[in-house]
Amino acid sequence: MTSQPSQKSPHIGWVGTGRMGYAMAKRLIMAGSNLSVYNRSREKAEPLAEYGARVVESLSELASCDLVFTMLSTDDAVMDVFTGGGGLLAGPDLSVRTVIECSSISVDASAKLREVLHQHNISMLASPISGNPGVVEAGNASFVVSGLKSDFDLQRPALLNIARQATYVGTGELARIAKICHNVWLGVLTQSLAEVVVLAEKAGLARPAFLEFLNHSALGSTYTRAKTPSWIGLDFSTTFTAPLMRKDMDLGLDLADNLDVPMQLASTTRHFVQTLINHGHIDCDFSALLLLQAQSSGLKLADENRPKDSEPPA
Repeated sequence: MTSQPSQKSPHIGWVGTGRMGYAMAKRLIMAGSNLSVYNRSREKAEPLAEYGARVVESLSELASCDLVFTMLSTDDAVMDVFTGGGGLLAGPDLSVRTVIECSSISVDASAKLREVLHQHNISMLASPISGNPGVVEAGNASFVVSGLKSDFDLQRPALLNIARQATYVGTGELARIAKICHNVWLGVLTQSLAEVVVLAEKAGLARPAFLEFLNHSALGSTYTRAKTPSWIGLDFSTTFTAPLMRKDMDLGLDLADNLDVPMQLASTTRHFVQTLINHGHIDCDFSALLLLQAQSSGLKLADENRPKDSEPPA
């Protein structure tokens, strides 16, 4: 049952209802927030109306909100929300005081947006999120946040309506750096996991048995346990696509180049992600790196959930 917003609840605007944005916005609604939602493709936002959201036709209709969240895929998409023709800042009756920007964007774009918003007396919290839509829906996602500490303290309850944790890391764009490093490691970790899983299986060890051992060892983690069912059943339903991973690897490698930090493992992983894309794995989850590793190793993987005597589908 949806909680009803109180009359004193702040009016919150939401921009972006892709896989992540939809799950995040829904959690705010279910917590009782007074939410108005905009998405460029309105049909992706309309199901949120069933839970109590007001779906608006234009960004200008969010100008009267006290607080606005954004969750989009690229630097350009984020900047266009605020500075593009018909953007949120274009209206004459601008009441927004704080923007919580949750996208995985570059440090430079984030700093530029912060300055643009400052010129309109709007504060910004850079608040990228860790988790996939299922993790968000279960309330187990985590924010990393940077900006003024006073803004963080004020908006922390709204963040915790979405995620179980919101970690403040300092001022400026430090949260972007944290998320970029997080996603680079995600890519490297997934590729290295694919390599050892394929090595173990080609040497004769059943994939489920190896993953069970790994998950109960000192090296097991929330991530390896989450990936185990899909890697056993070869289910690569999308949570995070290879093009999005490539974007984040590029952000990390660009940051490393600027700071003269060698990142050989990240660079190699970026190559594998690009190869995955070249093989047509664009819309599935990037953890299909397992398939690429098996193919390059001459190993034919089977769905371990399928009875051994059943025939594969034609």
